[in-house]
Amino acid sequence: MQKRKLGRQGLEVSTVGLGCMGMSQSYGPADEAESIATVHRAIELGCFFLDTAEVYGPFANEELLGRALQGKRDQVVLASKFGFKIENGKNVGTDSRPEHIREVVDASLKRLRTDHLDLLYQHRVDRQVPIEDVAGTVGDLVQQGKVRFFGLSEAGIDTLRRAHAVHPVSALQSEYSLWERNLEQEIIPALRELGIGLVSFSPLGRGFLAGEVKRAEDYPATDFRRHDPRYQGENYDANMQAAQVVRDIAADLHAKPGQIALAWILHQGQDIVPIPGTKRRTYLEENIAAASIALDDAQIKALDQALAPGKIAGLRYGDKMMALVDR
Repeated sequence: MQKRKLGRQGLEVSTVGLGCMGMSQSYGPADEAESIATVHRAIELGCFFLDTAEVYGPFANEELLGRALQGKRDQVVLASKFGFKIENGKNVGTDSRPEHIREVVDASLKRLRTDHLDLLYQHRVDRQVPIEDVAGTVGDLVQQGKVRFFGLSEAGIDTLRRAHAVHPVSALQSEYSLWERNLEQEIIPALRELGIGLVSFSPLGRGFLAGEVKRAEDYPATDFRRHDPRYQGENYDANMQAAQVVRDIAADLHAKPGQIALAWILHQGQDIVPIPGTKRRTYLEENIAAASIALDDAQIKALDQALAPGKIAGLRYGDKMMALVDR
C-alpha cells in the first residue's frame, strides 16, 4: 500500500488506516482472536496506521492492541486519544486538564505496552480548558519522547488555529464521507491553509455505505446504529435512495459499495486518510483494496450530486453527541 503524509511535521501513514474501536464496543460483540488476526493481517497488507483511544471499552481496546502488537510495535503508526473523564467504567464528560492528560498518556502507554504514541489526539474539545494549555501539555510530552505528533478530533477552526500556534497540529480527525460532508465548506480549506492532514473516521457512514444495512430497530441495543437518527424511520428510506448511486457504481466496477465510498474519499486529496473500522479480516481486505480503485470524473460527479450536503436525512448524532462537536 502507498503512503500519505499528514501535516508538515513528518508524520507518514498508510493510505488507508484501521479504526479499532469496533473490536471493543459500539458494533456488537467481537471475537478477540479474530480482532487480533485482523490487526496482524492489516500489517501484512501494509495498512499500518492503527487508531484507538482510552475511552474505547473503556481501556479494553488499548489493552487489546497492546497484546496484538507484541513484537510488531515498530511496524505500525499508533494513534490514541485523551480528553474524557472516566468513572466506574463510564464516560462522564470531558477532561483535558494538563495533569489529566499526563496521567492518561502514562496509562495508555502501559496498556499499549509501548514507550511512545506516534499520534496523540484530544478526543473532544474541553470548553473548560484553554486549548493553549492542551497544546502546551502535548508539546511537553513530545519533548519527553512520549508522543511524536499532535492531533485534534472534531475541533473547529478557531480551536485549530489557537492550538496550532502553540504546538503544530499534524492531523484533525473528524467524520468525513459521502454520508457526512460538513467539513468541505470551511474546515478542509482551513486545514490546507495550515498544513494539517485530515483523518476521516466513519468513512463508510457507520456501515450504511457498505450496502449491508438494517433499520435501527433491527440492531441489538448494544449496537450504536440502533440509536443513529439516519437509520431510523423515514430517514432510513431517504438515505437508502440517496445511496443507490454507490451501489450502482459498485456493480459497474465489479466492486463492493464500501470500496466505492472509500475510493471517493481517497480522490478528495492526498492529505486525507480514511480509517474504516472493522473487526474481521474479510472486511479489512475489502477496505484496503479500495485504494486501487480509480473513479472517473463522471462517477465522482454522480456521487457528489446524489450525496451532496443536504441530501442525507437526519443528524449524524443525537443531541448529546452533537453537543461535543466543536462547531
